[in-house]
Amino acid sequence: MKIQLRFFASLREGLGLSEESITVADNIKTIADLRAFLILRGDPWSEVLASNKVIRCALNQQMVNDITSLEEGAEVAFFPPVTGG
Repeated sequence: MKIQLRFFASLREGLGLSEESITVADNIKTIADLRAFLILRGDPWSEVLASNKVIRCALNQQMVNDITSLEEGAEVAFFPPVTGG
């Protein structure tokens, strides 16, 4: 399955890239699976996307949780929680 990844704010800075197009195996079915797959890439991925860090995610520009199913051609955006007013 082909997926477009986007990274924002401190995640973008930590990874040194703002977007990437990847192909993942069929066993990567959810946002959580995708994050675990990316963490397995090693540093800096394992540090920036560590499972103990709060990271927000959007699928095709809609906020989702980590059990949301992925789909072919999806755009998945990762970003840290933000505050403001």
